[in-house]
Amino acid sequence: MATVSKYTLKDGSQRWRVRFAKPDGKHTDKRGFKTKREANQFAATVEVDKATGSFVPYQAGLVTVSEVGKLWRASLVSDSVSWRERKESIYFKHVVPTWGHVKVKDVTPAGVQAWVTQQHEGERPLAAKTIRHNLGVLQAVLDVAVSERRIMTNPAREKVRVPRTPVTEKVFLTAAQVHALGEEVPEFYKGFYWFLVTSGARFGEAAALRPMDLLGGGLVRLRRAYSKAGQKSVLTDLKGHTLRTVAVPPAVEAELLKLAQDKAHDALLWEAPRKGGPLKPPSPGHWLGAAVRRCHEADPTFPEHLGVHSLRHTAASLLISSGANVKVVQQQLGHQSATMTLDQYGHLLAHDLGRIAEAMDSQLFEGQIGHGLGTSAQKDESEAKNNPLPA
Repeated sequence: MATVSKYTLKDGSQRWRVRFAKPDGKHTDKRGFKTKREANQFAATVEVDKATGSFVPYQAGLVTVSEVGKLWRASLVSDSVSWRERKESIYFKHVVPTWGHVKVKDVTPAGVQAWVTQQHEGERPLAAKTIRHNLGVLQAVLDVAVSERRIMTNPAREKVRVPRTPVTEKVFLTAAQVHALGEEVPEFYKGFYWFLVTSGARFGEAAALRPMDLLGGGLVRLRRAYSKAGQKSVLTDLKGHTLRTVAVPPAVEAELLKLAQDKAHDALLWEAPRKGGPLKPPSPGHWLGAAVRRCHEADPTFPEHLGVHSLRHTAASLLISSGANVKVVQQQLGHQSATMTLDQYGHLLAHDLGRIAEAMDSQLFEGQIGHGLGTSAQKDESEAKNNPLPA
């Protein structure tokens, strides 16, 4: 049990000390309490924490966020190169300048909230999405402090309010617009374009395709992807670390097979036209941006700006309008769950509601239009009561 005792400072003032045993059996103490009541409250808290397994020595929290950050960076070994570099960039640019020198025991929810608010309302406000990423890295670093028994709870996860991310409308091309853009895409990129806009594959997944990935029957196996690491492109696993198979229309498959004819089994299906190697995402003025601009000039209703990721959104739209159910769309796009698919594209399913109503009507009430609801037996009984047979 913890014991409370009084001691005297050099200036004659009195303070209280709590002496207690840590969970490992070693004794320690904490001094400086101005009143016996404060000391007794601390002593009681220590005993409760030891009993519940949540005891954290005071000295453990004296390490800085930067010291814990070293352990956190070591834990990123399983992340892809590009994602690890992204996290470390956020850590050094946004977390370390504010929190690096702070002891983990001194990080408070109020302090974290002030940091978040300053990013949102400061001289150079950051985008809401950027702020969320910055907070996420700080939370991850302090999670390590919790797991290392440096602090009991993560203060960056306790009711910290972040600005809302503005809702942006996704750009979906119609079938006619897909063909119009396909006509404007340079010949070298046509097969690549049609694969993206019909398969829903991510750019890096498409860039990593090889002839061996063409399975026949309209199926393409996605096994790997290119991701950006600094100025380089590196091969990584697919997002979610799972392989998947996607379907493409016969006309697109024929174009892919044509491209694969003279290539080695494991060669890239597309290579950068000038320097070789994998294709890189098009910049605004490159092949896709130039084609979009020409389409918009010819037809003002065509989107003025269209990023390469919008081709993935368009593929989802085409799948849904073709009658694909949510699970099929999820598999094609490589989403972790159908919920994620519904969150992003559920509004596109609204056009199916009329067809569902018609199908249910045909199944349940065929031939009974205008006669109200009820089973046939109920209708026969009602008609018998209203029209009795003659004696």
